[in-house]
Amino acid sequence: MTETKKSIAQCLRDGEFVLAPGIFDLISARMADSLGFNAIYMTGYGIAASYLGRPDAGYATYTDMVGRASQVVDRTTTPLIADADTGFGGPLNVQHAVRGYEKAGVQAIQIEDQQFPKKCGHTLGRLVVPLEDMVTKIKVAVEARESKDFLIIARTDSRTTLGMDEAMRRGEAFAKAGADVIFIESPETVDEMKTICANFDKPCFANMVEGGRTPLLSAEELEDVGFSIAIFPGTGFLATAKALADAYGSLKKDGITTQVADRLYPFEDMNILMGFEEVWEFDKTYGE
Repeated sequence: MTETKKSIAQCLRDGEFVLAPGIFDLISARMADSLGFNAIYMTGYGIAASYLGRPDAGYATYTDMVGRASQVVDRTTTPLIADADTGFGGPLNVQHAVRGYEKAGVQAIQIEDQQFPKKCGHTLGRLVVPLEDMVTKIKVAVEARESKDFLIIARTDSRTTLGMDEAMRRGEAFAKAGADVIFIESPETVDEMKTICANFDKPCFANMVEGGRTPLLSAEELEDVGFSIAIFPGTGFLATAKALADAYGSLKKDGITTQVADRLYPFEDMNILMGFEEVWEFDKTYGE
């Protein structure tokens, strides 16, 4: 892949709203890449589900995540934001993670303040580490990166358990520690979303989960509220799960896929999406 697209950091400097669909494997990554988004987001929930068949509850390791991120970067041209969970341990692990993700070609990572094992940000029962521990992680992350255009997105999961005041206190501390983007996870009303954006002079990050705890707003509405980046992490794997349930259900019922044929992605287009054109050109030169 040789095409160069504007970096996420440059988009933010230019005042361009960043809208990133969630990707969870190389098919979803290639599809999102083909549609012209200015960023894509590698979701921890999606990687745990697609790669491990497990819930997003701390099963995915640093090696699992950075390995998938490297593959995505290799096969796409769209700037990648990647979930880095809690940094996979203490400050030394955070340093290692930042260097590994940056080396893999990721442009921004999200680090959260949950206790290990972490849980999906729109589920109950999430516990957070002491604020000073997370501040240390952010400082380490900022110092560990080689380029200032490698963005550190600092997320707090304290809203659900400890309330908005604590979430805002943590966001302010994260900003002072050097985080590039502030991510208050799972606000529960539009007013809370407006409060978040009104209180930070750094870009704010919105997590739009279909069926989650936060009101689902459009990119235009989110930008009007004051957000600079929005991810829709579950759209891809939720759509895929529904499509598979329909297609496999029809095959089991009828013994053939005729009833869902109009909902299947064309095989010829799939060949192009996955890069068979490169193979065909290679074969013209070197094939038998």
